[in-house]
Amino acid sequence: MLRWIRQQLGFDPPHQSDTRTVYIANRFPQHGHYVPQRFADNRIISSKYTVWNFVPKNLFEQFRRIANFYFLIIFLVQLMIDTPTSPVTSGLPLFFVITVTAIKQGYEDWLRHKADNEVNGAPVFVVRSGSLVQTRSKNIRVGDIVRVAKDETFPVDLVLLSSDRAEGTCHITTTSLDGETNLKVGLLIFRPHSHFLSLSEPLGPENLLLRGARLKNTKEIFGVAVYTGMESKMALNYKCKSQKRSAVEKSMNTFLLIYLGILLFEAILSTILKYAWQAENKWDEPFYNHKTEQERNSSQILKFISDFLAFLVLYNFIIPISLYVTVEMQKFLGSFFIGWDLDLYHEESDQMAQVNTSDLNEELGQVEYVFTDKTGTLTENEMLFRECSINGIKYQEINGKLVPEGMTEDSREELLFLKAVSLCHTVQISYEQPGDGPGDPFSHANGFSSQMEYYASSPDEKALVEATKSPVTWFSPFPCISRLIMTTHLQYILSIAVGEKVLFTKGAESAILPFTTSGEINKTRVHVDEFALKGLRTLVVACRHFSVEEYEEVDQRLHKARTALQQREERLAEVFSFIEKNLELLGATGVEDKLQEKVQETIEALRLAGIKVWVLTGDKHETAVSVSLSCGHFHRTMNILELVQQKSDNECAEQLRQLIIIIIRHDAPRVTQVGKWRRHGLVVDGASLSLALRGHEKLFMEVCKNCSAVLCCRMAPLQKAKVVRLLKTSLEKPITLAIGDGANDVSMIQEAHVGIGIMGKEGRQAVQNSDYAIARFKFLSKLLLVHGHFYYIRIATLVQYFFYKNVCFITPQFLYQFFCLFSQQTLYDSVYLTLYNICFTSLPILVYSLFEQLVHPHVLQSKPVLYRDISKNSLLSFKTFLYWTLLGFCHAFVFFFGSYILMGEDTSLMGNGQVRVAVLYHMLYLW
Repeated sequence: MLRWIRQQLGFDPPHQSDTRTVYIANRFPQHGHYVPQRFADNRIISSKYTVWNFVPKNLFEQFRRIANFYFLIIFLVQLMIDTPTSPVTSGLPLFFVITVTAIKQGYEDWLRHKADNEVNGAPVFVVRSGSLVQTRSKNIRVGDIVRVAKDETFPVDLVLLSSDRAEGTCHITTTSLDGETNLKVGLLIFRPHSHFLSLSEPLGPENLLLRGARLKNTKEIFGVAVYTGMESKMALNYKCKSQKRSAVEKSMNTFLLIYLGILLFEAILSTILKYAWQAENKWDEPFYNHKTEQERNSSQILKFISDFLAFLVLYNFIIPISLYVTVEMQKFLGSFFIGWDLDLYHEESDQMAQVNTSDLNEELGQVEYVFTDKTGTLTENEMLFRECSINGIKYQEINGKLVPEGMTEDSREELLFLKAVSLCHTVQISYEQPGDGPGDPFSHANGFSSQMEYYASSPDEKALVEATKSPVTWFSPFPCISRLIMTTHLQYILSIAVGEKVLFTKGAESAILPFTTSGEINKTRVHVDEFALKGLRTLVVACRHFSVEEYEEVDQRLHKARTALQQREERLAEVFSFIEKNLELLGATGVEDKLQEKVQETIEALRLAGIKVWVLTGDKHETAVSVSLSCGHFHRTMNILELVQQKSDNECAEQLRQLIIIIIRHDAPRVTQVGKWRRHGLVVDGASLSLALRGHEKLFMEVCKNCSAVLCCRMAPLQKAKVVRLLKTSLEKPITLAIGDGANDVSMIQEAHVGIGIMGKEGRQAVQNSDYAIARFKFLSKLLLVHGHFYYIRIATLVQYFFYKNVCFITPQFLYQFFCLFSQQTLYDSVYLTLYNICFTSLPILVYSLFEQLVHPHVLQSKPVLYRDISKNSLLSFKTFLYWTLLGFCHAFVFFFGSYILMGEDTSLMGNGQVRVAVLYHMLYLW
């Protein structure tokens, strides 16, 4: 019961123990030392409030706002002392503001609860008391044995216990986590024995099936839940939720402090002038206001404080109480225009743009940096075979056929190349039969209809196999060689003749070409460069022939290295170095990583708008650079700088200094040529970034500021957030936006000022934890350049107008005190004081701030440079604020003295002052 209460209040912390002991099927030992461990339940929580903590938590957040807290103090003062105006004049607007804001924020959080309930209430099957029972996802406990069927999503982090595949593996896709559509393999690690399960080897990442991944090409598996709910890896990538506040709201708080200073000055000045005026006996106790004995004997200090507070209440409406509620209504109502925009509608997926947090609408018009994921965000992650080079001859794929540039003859190298492409892969093939379950892999040969589906650990391999249409699955006797980044992708030995064996290998040109000694090396290198210029992902294919004796030697060396108890990795690397030499170059492939529609145009529009784009991806160096070139993030004319493979702090610092020197040397000759600066692009990997951020942040930022595009590869999810935080906290404090489609992008999305989720093919983690969600990257241009532009101009005008009108409204009240001997007489009726801000002046500007369009949307989208006109919060600068404030004071003087002069000495047409007040008010209102 106590834990339930803590959960409802949001105070239930996750597991804090350094060790984790999981009892399979929750069968605890009957004897011995058993220490109960409390783990988190399997609920995923993206909401901010609960039913029980909504009121106190929301009130706390609302009263953190200066205006709300100020009016609360004024309201309490009106309750405690005798003031010129009724407490209703402050209490009613405050109650209205707090209520409307709470309803709006509660509704948005209810939508998050609704999304969470769909996930937490999903049906799952677990083993309880020896039988398979159905329950909800939120009821899974650590230690439960969970059954997952084909194409189902893993509800928790599981360790694989059993699989229907004979080799004890399962295939998964992690599209919803990282956007990768390629297939990964999960390995069985437990062997059942009696009532216990014994380890066959230590647990590794390949044995863990992460929450959010999807089971593929496997009928069903059973796994034990080891991490649940907010302790799963997917949830641990999330940052702690914090209230995001826009630059406009920060400016509002600054302006409110300035107006508070004006208010205090007017109250103190009025109090001092009152006592100076009353220094004369005739004004100290006039005939119409005789003091009581208690008033004559009261403390002068207390009386001074009381008068000061009374003047404070009298002038308090210079602070616009309804500003926040009008802003909240404008944001909430204005956010519907994003969802209604048909230009942001994706017909294929039938998805509209979605607003999860309307508090940041105007921030869309202030973005200076965009941090974007690559896979699934910029690309579709669908590879298509386009070109290849075989023995120095270039071929193009045209209508499903390889067409050479010139006349060719079949050759031995061509045969070897095709065999290498067909066999050198990890592709699994599934023949789906009509009905449930996977079909017979050989049924297609027996005349049965079936659909062939490819699953691969790399999308490149899948594209090559689909191109060759070779239904062959080949397993290597050698493990994957990982001596260098992007080194040989996979190695396969194929017996092609009696007494001869061949090693097929493929990989990046930087990893393969240095070890080739024969073949058309120069021609292939030229072709690879041509492929890269077209934005294709390239792989080089080579082989090595072994005699029987050489193969036996290799086999013995590998066996010894694999079975070594010490320095196993070093020994394996030594054997691989012995194998990977004297290679014969066979050719190269060019595969297109299909970009999303209009990605190049979108990135170019953002660049013209003055927005810098950073690509943060977990992909390898060469792959990431290739995609950056193809999508227009990097231009061919750019000077590409690299900070990769740094091993130590000193080495990293020295490389950063060298990059700064390179930038200065390249830019120096162009200083006097306006518009002739050479743009730089920076490539940095995750390991080097960790070193750069460890103690060389200033050097790193100096390099980045001189680069128009930055590419960070091999990035961990939390590293992405760290990069965003680095820019956020820099001296310039730019406005940042992060966009991604997978769970590995959530921390980055939550860290940025504005987070945008892409509605990908699978998974909703990025969408649920974002501020806005769109179906495709191309929609980002209109979201920023049009909606962001409109929202910022509208809200900036609304804010400036509110301060202006309140100065106009309350300054005559201050001037009137000079004509009533500072007696704290109010100029306006209480009804006017209450309704002036709530409806009389709020509704017109609200309508304006919802529909005003200074520039046509097509113009804003076709001329991205207009976005720069509103950058750096230009419409809410101190200079602009000062102009509106002085304008308000000038108009207030015109209102007051214009009315005074207009009426002459007889300022009361009816004798009781009612007409005089009405005339002044209506002049204010009509103005």
